[in-house]
Amino acid sequence: MNLEKITTLGALKESGYKSKSIKDELRENLITSILNKKSVFVGIYGYENTVIPELERAILSKHNINLLGLRGQAKTRLARLMLNLLDEYIPVVEGSEVNDDPLNPISRFAKELINEKGDKTPITWMHRSERFAEKLATPDVTVADIIGDVDPIKAANLKLSYADDRVIHYGMIPRANRCIFVINELPDLQARIQVALFNILQEGDIQIRGFKMRLPLDMQFIFTANPEDYTNRGSIVTPLKDRIGSQILTHYPEDIETAKLITQQEAKLDKRQTENIFVPELAKDLLEQIVFEARDSEYIDAKSGVSARLSITAFENLLSTAERRLLISGDEKTTIRLSDFDGIIPAITGKVELVYEGEQEGASVVAEGLIGNAIKNLFPTFFPEIKKLEKQTEESPYDEIISWFFNINDDFEILDEINEENYKTMIDKIAPLEELLQKYQPNTRKQESYFVKEFVLWALVEFKKLSKFRYAEGTQFKDPYGNFISGL
Repeated sequence: MNLEKITTLGALKESGYKSKSIKDELRENLITSILNKKSVFVGIYGYENTVIPELERAILSKHNINLLGLRGQAKTRLARLMLNLLDEYIPVVEGSEVNDDPLNPISRFAKELINEKGDKTPITWMHRSERFAEKLATPDVTVADIIGDVDPIKAANLKLSYADDRVIHYGMIPRANRCIFVINELPDLQARIQVALFNILQEGDIQIRGFKMRLPLDMQFIFTANPEDYTNRGSIVTPLKDRIGSQILTHYPEDIETAKLITQQEAKLDKRQTENIFVPELAKDLLEQIVFEARDSEYIDAKSGVSARLSITAFENLLSTAERRLLISGDEKTTIRLSDFDGIIPAITGKVELVYEGEQEGASVVAEGLIGNAIKNLFPTFFPEIKKLEKQTEESPYDEIISWFFNINDDFEILDEINEENYKTMIDKIAPLEELLQKYQPNTRKQESYFVKEFVLWALVEFKKLSKFRYAEGTQFKDPYGNFISGL
């Protein structure tokens, strides 16, 4: 069908076009999508067997939907992707404020225009990208904002009395007729505003300043809410909750591989960063493990949640830390180092809500602790366990490395801004590290090996086999007892 040629109501009727509600649109296009084995929710990872099937069931049931979950769980992203289930274009009565369907008008304006012009009524075509409206629920939202109010200027210009319904200025919801309408953080909406939504959801009645209008709006409502909101700021009033067909629980990624996919997709990186900085897989794993540690930390408020944005911004910071070193050292290319992880601390401290104990510790200390715990918990998946207490006769795979630090006379320091060649030379000095790598991770690529070796050093620090000192220019590693004995 060539839509550009259809510009009047008569031509629309002749074309055989049939109107359908937005919920029918979503349902029918979803059925087609499922039959064709085509995914609508592209770029959403970790929800394939949980959230997405529930969302599809809700669409098939033609329900209004409440997405309930902590921050950074792609609730708004899911709602936006539902646009892909709408027809590409729909006809609209030209000049209508509420996107009137020419074959099923609901406003006084459209009805009078059709009565006057009949089949010559002009129509326009609305693309699905225009059929999405969103409102963040804040305490200052009024009924006038979302439903409408009397417009005295319109009354004066048209010389109408306030008893005439043409003096009404429609709010966001009537103007989003035949659209997907998202209200974010629904519990933050005042109870009286939530009450105003009752009839719109169920019967299509709206009341504005005493006007009781039958305006059967055709809409797909999607609400989002954070469980924390129910206790800290507000709640969803029961009658409104009763009118929302499906409540779907969202969640954070359940494994590191899924989390990595999300971070790689969402991180906004410069072309120079991606071309000149190599990121070992272990570094990506470690970054996601830090976020997993944050979600389990006793110092961080679990009710507030730890957003997926933490790993995204931390990854961006990690690349920028390496890029800054690259610019200073004059090298053309570099690889992420474990010391670069100190650069992600601002991304962590800005994204987490600390409980009282966390405030006492201090945000930076908590962030450093998360990095340490991530190293400690990830280490056994690559190398043998480091035992805290060992018998004197018992040999450890790490004895040679610890002995190396015990016997060196100079301090072993890795400066933050050291160039790539000197950095590798420093790491290569610790010969037992190469032997450990060959024995337990023989398939490690050369480009990744230096990060893995540094990872071993940091793990030995976390298990109290070495000590580490952070100072302005870099990081120093020592045998924890060597200094004490030499002092004696």
